[in-house]
Amino acid sequence: MMNDDLYRSMQKKLDAYSVGFTATESGIEIEILKELFTREEAELFLAMSPMVETPESVAARIGKPLEETAAKLEDMASRGLLFRLKKDSLVRYGAIPFVHGLFEFQVNRLNEKLSRMFLRYSDEGFNRAFADVKGAFLRTIPVNEAVTPELNIAALDDVSKILEGIDTIVVTECICRKTKNMLHQGCDAPMETCFMFGSMARYYLDNNMGRRVTSAEAFEIISSAQKAGLVTQPSTSQNPNGLCNCCGDCCGVLNSVKNHPRPAEIVYTNHFSSINAESCSGCGDCLTRCPMGAIALNDRGAAEVNRDRCIGCGVCVPNCPAGAAVLRAKDPADRKPLPENALAQMIQMGRNRGILA
Repeated sequence: MMNDDLYRSMQKKLDAYSVGFTATESGIEIEILKELFTREEAELFLAMSPMVETPESVAARIGKPLEETAAKLEDMASRGLLFRLKKDSLVRYGAIPFVHGLFEFQVNRLNEKLSRMFLRYSDEGFNRAFADVKGAFLRTIPVNEAVTPELNIAALDDVSKILEGIDTIVVTECICRKTKNMLHQGCDAPMETCFMFGSMARYYLDNNMGRRVTSAEAFEIISSAQKAGLVTQPSTSQNPNGLCNCCGDCCGVLNSVKNHPRPAEIVYTNHFSSINAESCSGCGDCLTRCPMGAIALNDRGAAEVNRDRCIGCGVCVPNCPAGAAVLRAKDPADRKPLPENALAQMIQMGRNRGILA
């Protein structure tokens, strides 16, 4: 297989996972793959699937010596090119999407060259992906200070409830902010704000990509991130395998969603913001805080929320000096059911994108 054909096959394989890895006119996606994978590694990745398997299984299928195959799998997993699942003495490996996967797993290997490539791909390819997944990828839950007793939010939207009972929690740096800051284009928001749970957390620990924290420590970090104006986003399932706290300045996902004419259509959220026109002072603080540009001043100088653009994060609520901004629950008929787990989420995204029947 010719070199470009090999990496194009990789691109097409990755495009079938998660939000995809779409082809661009410039071919920047191929340049990224060449930067990350040698030809031999690309061939091995193409032989894998997201279903984790042992080195013995892989070696037998590709007709290579076990010792050689096991060493290559481990090396690739240690560099964020494959997922590794360890349980006691059993080690298994699997292919990963570009997001969440190859991109985020470069958090310790990020350099200026990769950062420029990633941002270019975000502009040329990634921004087109989110309309197709139709709310199956991005989920927001309210900031703690925006939740009033009468709102009575469900456990799936309560960050403290989400953290309860999770055995392994790892916090890591935000890859999006790190990428932007590498090129002096970022912001001063906290860096260590992304969390992994369960088997994903163990992968991060094994590769020294983050540090383990208790649920109480995680809650404090998230609370501080929310006070800094970050949007809390657990993965879109009833049993999330991670949770991010993102800013509108650097987050590739939020910026991609913002480019959609109606962000509320492609984000899973059970809430929306509302502003009391009688109480609003017209200070404009909420306009600058909203990551979706969902708020504008009307002819009377009062702030108004565009429901088509509001993603229910509640960032506008805590710092409203007049107390005019509040968070409200959507009608039950307007809520979307959460996939049960990460696999169900992947299947739903595949169906939404027309990849799966």
